[in-house]
Amino acid sequence: MKSSFFYSGKNISIQESLKSYLNKLPDFMSLQTARSPRAVGDAIQDVVAEKLGDLLGDECNGYSSVFARRAMADAAFTFSDGDYCIVDVKTHRKDTAFNMPNLTSVERISRFYEDDKNIFSILMVSYQVEGSAVRVSDVKFCPIEFIDWGCLTIGALGWGQIQIANANRLVINQNYSRKDWMLKLCDVMLEFYPREILRINERVSRFADIKEFWECKENIWK
Repeated sequence: MKSSFFYSGKNISIQESLKSYLNKLPDFMSLQTARSPRAVGDAIQDVVAEKLGDLLGDECNGYSSVFARRAMADAAFTFSDGDYCIVDVKTHRKDTAFNMPNLTSVERISRFYEDDKNIFSILMVSYQVEGSAVRVSDVKFCPIEFIDWGCLTIGALGWGQIQIANANRLVINQNYSRKDWMLKLCDVMLEFYPREILRINERVSRFADIKEFWECKENIWK
């Protein structure tokens, strides 16, 4: 069953409300901390996780933003129709040259989406810093399956990490099919793993050569 919240476009009004709220806040960074994308990102994440529940209002029940730092979610709640949504808050400083945020493990999302009522959503806040002032230029709030695969890549960590290839380019396909997105994920991984096998075989061969070199070397360190 499709999410009555995301597929009706209610996420778009939350994006606009959150952007407005963040830009009306008094400066919450010092000149020193504003220079650190990590410090600003953590501060925005905390503000967003705290405010999102208020903006959702009657749309959600049991809202929580208390999670361990490495948890899959920064916030979680149940929609009024019973769908369970977790929110991963990401931030992007527009003047940074390199930004490829991890979203989630391919294994985690595959297991999580075995239940049709589970929703893994991304809330991306893009911003610039002027002195100590944080200016939010854009907010995106959507399920991961609305993010176009042309904007995503896979990082070689564990089973594989879904990453945003370039945070300056984030294409959202509102109302995209979860089934189609997951089938594309499978195609991507079925291409990714054979390439990884070739890389691993090259590394195995390399260290076989290194071992042979050291076996033939005189032990002058004993």
